[in-house]
Amino acid sequence: MPDDKIMPAVRPEFEATPRDAGVIGDAARPLSLWERLSNHTGLRRVAILVALCLAWQLYAQWLNSPLMFPTFKDAMTAWIDATTRGPLIDRTLTSIRVLLIGYGCGIALAAVFTTLAVSTRVGTDLLSTLTAMFNPLPAIALLPLALLWFGLGIPSLVFVIIHSVLWAVALNTHTGFMAVSETLRMAGQNYGLRGIPYVVRILIPAAFPSILAGLKIGWAFAWRTLIAAELVFGVSSRSGGLGWFIFENRNQLETAYVFAGLFTVIIIGLLVESVIFRGIETRTVRRWGMQR
Repeated sequence: MPDDKIMPAVRPEFEATPRDAGVIGDAARPLSLWERLSNHTGLRRVAILVALCLAWQLYAQWLNSPLMFPTFKDAMTAWIDATTRGPLIDRTLTSIRVLLIGYGCGIALAAVFTTLAVSTRVGTDLLSTLTAMFNPLPAIALLPLALLWFGLGIPSLVFVIIHSVLWAVALNTHTGFMAVSETLRMAGQNYGLRGIPYVVRILIPAAFPSILAGLKIGWAFAWRTLIAAELVFGVSSRSGGLGWFIFENRNQLETAYVFAGLFTVIIIGLLVESVIFRGIETRTVRRWGMQR
């Protein structure tokens, strides 16, 4: 070994004294009441709603203009009165019935277009072209054509709802199918899956997060389109939906009842989101480990 080669320094040895585990703290401790409450998702959301209602009440009292902005108490009183003695329940059921018809037809047409798109190249080009053409087109812009083609009534409402639902659901579903990995596709083919069993057992579960997102977007679009359409021509045979209820009370300057109609729309939206869609999400994509 050459004399000029420098040897690495020897690291000195040392002894470490173990720390007493008692000074570290509890490895696990029971949560306090505040921590348990703050970790509950439902309670946090209820707290947010209570804070918003309180802010509404305080601002309306400070504004002191019931015609422009009634208090939360007045709006709730009007909602209870319209629900128990007024036509609010009948108007709500009418809107839900029309909404379900249009939403179901839109989903069925989206399934047809998506099936064609994933099956053939021509179907892919057709869906891409139609989506680029009609997805940016507001459904409310089709109201004049709906009046000419279907007249004043439920068919016109269903037509504009289908337009608002179809493209959002079809686009998200097709995007989810295209994002399925080749590994899953080949695994399904190796098991001998073809046709409908291949779509049902491989493509739909793998693309279900995108499909569920499309269903949520389509539902929101359908609600907005329905209320806007009913504000314009939602009355037929002396009956109408929530939009027409809001429109009538606006003409009569019953602002509290207008807020009661809007409050009903919000309640239905919260119930559908927190009960139906969240239940589907919990039992599918979260159980499958596809979402946190």
